[in-house]
Amino acid sequence: MFDLAGKRALVTGSTQGIGRAVAAALAEAGARVIVHGSTSLEKCKRAAEQIPGNAEIALEDLSQEGCAGRLYGQTGDVDILVLNASVQVRRAWDEITPEEFDRQIRTNLKASLFLIQRYVPYMRKKGWGRIVTVGSVQQYKPHKDMAVYAASKCAQMSLVNNLAAQLAPEGITVNNLSPGVIATPRNEDALGDAAYAGKVLAGIPMGFAGSAQDCAGAALLLCSEEGRYITGTDLVVDGGMHL
Repeated sequence: MFDLAGKRALVTGSTQGIGRAVAAALAEAGARVIVHGSTSLEKCKRAAEQIPGNAEIALEDLSQEGCAGRLYGQTGDVDILVLNASVQVRRAWDEITPEEFDRQIRTNLKASLFLIQRYVPYMRKKGWGRIVTVGSVQQYKPHKDMAVYAASKCAQMSLVNNLAAQLAPEGITVNNLSPGVIATPRNEDALGDAAYAGKVLAGIPMGFAGSAQDCAGAALLLCSEEGRYITGTDLVVDGGMHL
């Protein structure tokens, strides 16, 4: 099961955290993986060294105009596209600046659409493809200081629903993976505050923060042949937080 030998996969935002765990899981299943970062080539190289099987690297800021074409120019075609990269700004809704709004929407939503546009033609030609966007439990329970981030993830899920129905007849599945509170570098400071962490964990029925590996197994299912009959779904990995 979960044999991805002969497949090529791009995981955006895969230098650390959930993205790196997903990239490693796909590589362990036999896929040739491309590690992507936005600003640091050295971080890409270090992450690639931790991925089995001679991972490739690509560097592109997905908040910038034309990013999809430039990234595609570096990677070429892939069988599996995992859109994990995102920007998250913590700020009260009435203090968000236009620049902060635009950067989150460009990275979290606009880039998703235009990357899918670039990579789908090859999948369509092959009659096989896997697209997984990474959303958030905030689609269900938006954080009061992340209104735009949460909205961008809701919009991305709508995109998944729309495209899944259109691409299913061509052998391409499109799904969303929604992590809850995951112990990654992004959440390190917040979870390091004992008082705040206590409040957060109290809202999780399972009572603890997940690990990046918890998301990796779910992504592997959605990217594999075993997930061939799953499309247009939101696989929530949150310990029950959304309930």
